[in-house]
Amino acid sequence: MSYPQIEKELSWLSFNHRVLQEAMDKTNPPIERARFLGIFSSNLDEYYRVRVADVRRRILVHQEVGGDPEARRLLQAIQRKTIELNAEFELAHLDVIRNLARHHIFLENEEQLSEFHVTWLRNYFHRRIRQYICPILVGTAIDLGDVLADDSTYLVVEMRQGEVYHYALVEVPTDYHSRFIALPPEGAHRKKPLVLLDNAMRVALPDIFEHFFSFDEIGTWSMKLTRDAEYDLSEEIDESLLDKLSSGLKQRLTAEPTRLVHDREMPERVLEMLKRELGVTSMDAIIPGGRYHNMKDFIGFPSVGRANLQNPPMPVIQSARLAGHPNYFDVIREKDVFLHYPYHDFGHFTELLRQAAFDPNVESVRISLYRVAKTSLVIKALLDAAANGKDVYVVVELQARFDEEANIRWSKVLTDAGVHVSFGIPNLKVHSKLCLITRREQGQQVRYAHVGTGNFNEKTAQIYTDFSLLTARPEITDEVRDVFYFIQAPYRPVSFKHLWVSPLTQRDQIYQRIDREIAFAKKRRKARMIIKVNNLADVDLVNKLYEAAQAGVTIDAVIRGMCTLVPGIEGISDRIRIYSILDRYLEHPRVCIFHNGGDPEVYISSADWMTRNLDNRVEVAAPILDPDHKRTVIDLMELQLKDTTKARIIEETQSNPYAPRGNRRKIRTQVSTYQYVKHLEST
Repeated sequence: MSYPQIEKELSWLSFNHRVLQEAMDKTNPPIERARFLGIFSSNLDEYYRVRVADVRRRILVHQEVGGDPEARRLLQAIQRKTIELNAEFELAHLDVIRNLARHHIFLENEEQLSEFHVTWLRNYFHRRIRQYICPILVGTAIDLGDVLADDSTYLVVEMRQGEVYHYALVEVPTDYHSRFIALPPEGAHRKKPLVLLDNAMRVALPDIFEHFFSFDEIGTWSMKLTRDAEYDLSEEIDESLLDKLSSGLKQRLTAEPTRLVHDREMPERVLEMLKRELGVTSMDAIIPGGRYHNMKDFIGFPSVGRANLQNPPMPVIQSARLAGHPNYFDVIREKDVFLHYPYHDFGHFTELLRQAAFDPNVESVRISLYRVAKTSLVIKALLDAAANGKDVYVVVELQARFDEEANIRWSKVLTDAGVHVSFGIPNLKVHSKLCLITRREQGQQVRYAHVGTGNFNEKTAQIYTDFSLLTARPEITDEVRDVFYFIQAPYRPVSFKHLWVSPLTQRDQIYQRIDREIAFAKKRRKARMIIKVNNLADVDLVNKLYEAAQAGVTIDAVIRGMCTLVPGIEGISDRIRIYSILDRYLEHPRVCIFHNGGDPEVYISSADWMTRNLDNRVEVAAPILDPDHKRTVIDLMELQLKDTTKARIIEETQSNPYAPRGNRRKIRTQVSTYQYVKHLEST
C-alpha cells in the first residue's frame, strides 16, 4: 500500500518556521527573541548549502538521463515557501527591534546616528575596521563567483561618474570583528545604542574609495551568496548515473551558487550585474530581502540591559553520586550513571576522562569524535592519557559537515602526541557517541563505557539536551568494544545482542520491536511506542509506523525537525500523535520506548530515523537496563508529551499550531525537566 509522505525538504522548512515562531513569541525575553532570529537565519543558510543544493544537483544530473520533473516541482515549492518565510522573518525582525527599543536598546542605522556618533564611528572605523577591508573590483580580470566567500555578507558599491558605472564588492568582516558595535553614551541618555558592522562601514566607505576613484555619486546595497556545500556526490546520487556524467557537469555540481539574497532596494541594473558576474541562473533562488543579511550573527546578540531581557539562568546540576567523588570508576561499577545535559554538568564526563588519563590502573581509552569544542578538555584529557603511556585510540570523523577543517587539525595534534587516530570506514560516517575505558582490577580487565546521544563537545553540551549513559555492565561494555573492532576492521564478523548498531542491525531491531507491538495489538493487548528523534524521514520506517497504527498500536512522538509522516489521517494514522518542542535549549536526544506487554524496553541512540543514519553511518543505540534510569527516561518523555507551552502539533497542513492547553495547567517541558532532575539529585 502507498502511504502519504511529506517531502522532507518542505518538512524542514516547517521546522524552521517553528524556530521563527519563537522569535515572534512575545512571551520570550526580547534578547532571546533576537537570538532566535539568528538561529532561523543560520538554519536557512545551511538548508540552502545542503538540502536545496541536493535538489538542484538531482535536476542537473537527471537532465542527462531524461529529466526529473519532481525535483523541479520541489525546487519551485521550496522557493515559494522560502519567500513566504522571509516575509514573516522581516516582520518578526521589525517587531523585535521595536521591542528592544522599548527597553532602551536601539539598533541604529547610519541615517539615525547623531553627529557625535557619526564622528565617533568614522574614527572607530579607521582604527578598528579599515585594516580588514579590501574591495573586490568588478571587471573582466576576475571571475567574481570564484572569489566571493560563501555565506558572507557583501556591500555592493556602485560609483557613478556621469553615465558610467563602476562596481566593487566589500565583505563585511565578521570573522575579525563582532557584528555589533556598542556606541558610547551621549549625555545622560538611558538608551544603549548599538550599530551593526555593516552600517559602520556605510558611514566610512566613501573614505575608502574617494582617494582612488572619481565619482559623482556612490551607493551601497547588501547581498549574500550561498553555495552547494556537499562535495561527496556519491552519497546522494546513484553511482550508475555518476558514470554517465561528463567531467564538466561533475565540476558544475560542486560549489555552484544555490541562493542569491539581495537588498530589495537594489536597482535592477545592479542586480542584473550581479546575476551576470556570478553566473546565477533561474534554477537558483534569487530572494529580495531587507538591507541586512547574515542575520545568523544575531545568535550572538550582546547581553545588554537588565537581566530580565534574557532567559533566567538554570545553573547546572551536579550528579549526587559523582560530585566530589575522587574515583568515578567506583561509582559507575556500583550502579549505572545516567546524565541529562545541559541540566547535568558535562564536566562530569570530562572529569571521568581526566581521572582516566592519570589513573595507574587504566590501560586504554577509546573514543569516537564527531564534533568537539574549539578549546576542548576532551582532547586535553586524551593527550594527557597518551603522555602517561595509556593506549589511546581515537576515531575522528573527517566528514563531519562544516567541521572538516577542525577535525583535520585535531587529528594532527593527536597523531603528533602518539595517539592512534583512525578515520573510520570508507563511505560510512562514524556518528556514534562512544567512549570505552579499560582498567586492570584485581588482575582482570574491567571496561567502562559511555553511550550517548550527543557529541563530546563542552560548548554544545550547554545548549543541546542529550542523554549520557555511563556503565560497567559487561553486556554493554563488551559490545562497545566490538563496535570499535568493527570500525577498525569492518570485514570481520561481529554480532550484537544488546546494542543496535547501524548499518548492521539497528533497522532490523527497530522493525522487530514494532512487529512485537503489532502482535500485542492484534491480541487486543495494550500496544504503545514513544519515539523521540530529530528527524523522521526514512520511507520504509515511516510506512512501518503507518502499518503499526492501523494494527492498533498507539504511537506518540516528539520530533524536532523533519517529519515526513502525516499523523491524524482517519483509518491510517489517527493513532499517531506527533509534537515538536522548541525552547531555550535545542532538543537533541534520540529515544525509543516500547510498551512490550507491560515490561517496557527503553533505548537511547545517536541515530535519527533517516536512511543515512540507519544504512550509511555507524550509529549505536543502547538499552537502559537500570530500573531507576528506565523510569527516569519514561517520566521525561511523558513530560514532553504534556507540554502546553512550547509544543507544536505536526499535522498535514504544516501550519505548526501550538498544542492546546484546555483546562490543563501550564507546562513548559524544559523548565519542568530542570525541576525534575534537580529533585532527583536531591533525594
